[in-house]
Amino acid sequence: MRPALAAVLLAFGGCGKDQPARFQPPPGAPTGKETLHQPAKLTSVESGQTDALGRPLRVSCESCHSLRETKPMPSRPEELKEFHQGLQFRHGELACTSCHQANQPRTLHLATGEPLPMPEAVTLCAQCHGPQYRDFKAGAHGGMTGYWDLSRGDRTRNHCVSCHDPHSPKYAGGHPVMPPRHPSTQGEPDNKEARGHE
Repeated sequence: MRPALAAVLLAFGGCGKDQPARFQPPPGAPTGKETLHQPAKLTSVESGQTDALGRPLRVSCESCHSLRETKPMPSRPEELKEFHQGLQFRHGELACTSCHQANQPRTLHLATGEPLPMPEAVTLCAQCHGPQYRDFKAGAHGGMTGYWDLSRGDRTRNHCVSCHDPHSPKYAGGHPVMPPRHPSTQGEPDNKEARGHE
């Protein structure tokens, strides 16, 4: 090997050896808290109207259910005579009362019959959807915002109904798309001056 080439290889091969590697410290004691997102659809329904920005307006369940006596829950959505007509129900062979309390439709129940408040529906979903719940607890299903490492900060997990309609839970799949192209690969100028930026 030529002496000049050997000197260059030694110089570049040794660069940075005197600097410590920049690794993140190991997780510390969890100081952040984990919360579960509470989607509006747990306590309200769409009204069919939109606001000035085009977003659907929602009506609290209590705005109707608190004004009238609760009727027993039907066994199938087709039996609804006044409200929630047209409800699409595609959740296996389940009946309405498989999840909702028969005489308190705003309350759910576990397979044991134990009542369950609507915001805790994840527990109900977990009874039948064990693999998804296991993955949810591990962070691989459902998504979240915040920190994986609770020693660095808080995190908020999505609720099952953040993505799935509980009455028709099959998630409409999507197709992956290519990432956006850099402007220079689309025939556009690649520098600020050429694009007219200051």
